[in-house]
Amino acid sequence: MKTVGIIGGSGYTGGELLRLVINHPSLILDFIYSTTRPGDLVSETHQDLLGQVELKFTDQVNTKVDVIFLCLGHGNSLKFLENHPFSDATFIIDLSNDFRLKKDAKFKQREFVYGLPEINKIAIKKAKSIANPGCFATAIQLALLPLANANKLNSAIHVNATTGSTGAGVVNSATSHFSWRNNNLSWYKPFTHQHLWEIEETLNQVQGKNTDVFFLPQRGDFTRGIFATAYTFFDGNLNDAFKLYEDFYKIAPFTQVSKKEVHLKLVINSNQCFLHLHKHNNKLLVTSIIDNLIKGASGQALQNLNLMMGWEENLGLQLKTSIF
Repeated sequence: MKTVGIIGGSGYTGGELLRLVINHPSLILDFIYSTTRPGDLVSETHQDLLGQVELKFTDQVNTKVDVIFLCLGHGNSLKFLENHPFSDATFIIDLSNDFRLKKDAKFKQREFVYGLPEINKIAIKKAKSIANPGCFATAIQLALLPLANANKLNSAIHVNATTGSTGAGVVNSATSHFSWRNNNLSWYKPFTHQHLWEIEETLNQVQGKNTDVFFLPQRGDFTRGIFATAYTFFDGNLNDAFKLYEDFYKIAPFTQVSKKEVHLKLVINSNQCFLHLHKHNNKLLVTSIIDNLIKGASGQALQNLNLMMGWEENLGLQLKTSIF
């Protein structure tokens, strides 16, 4: 059994991670750190955990825990680690974007490994520190990695991806509250979203050359999930494409290639990514769907920990989707 501390447990991502950790057969939740709710019962913030966890939020850190999950806003994980040193034996998984790019991956004696298991599994198994991918980045990279691996990304890639309101965090903003989101749709950060840099870095690393990705993110009228579509030139037929994807993901327990069209409810409340392929003339359209809070954040973080510990990759992550 490994003891776990969660830093920043009051938000959506922290709440999902709490649910997964307390139901994981090999983990014991030691503390949940919060500067805004110290002394409050966790179940008062995450009411779905009533009767499942009796812990209170704390503003104290136990540096002797085996595992630390950082569920902080972007830019805050680095500051937290600078002020709270952990031993080299502590496993650290960061869910922000502080350490995802290679130029940011080193922190003191640690080097953060980019935690996308479908491409970095060997490195993750040897790592002590993981930079968990972004939610958009996860959905889009899984849509494109088989093409990059086969050196098939030889023209511009156009991506459109719509995310639910939980992707904006628990604190209300002008574009996340119900009255604005309901019956509404909008784009934001066109071609400049912060996840684009990790997407391009991974694709360039896999294919060995630069790729042009044009990414348009959208705010959707729903709470959770990402529905992403990407299209680019492809010189094979549809059967060639399906074989390419099925071969690439044949040992990936959480990435499935569907011959049928997919819809978002197929993956909600699960750690799954579903992919579907469609060919139109010389263009291949790839649809990728994930739950932004699980495969796009907390579930993938736990998947990475399973690999780091040498456990079964799907331990504690065999979740049923909420399709009805």
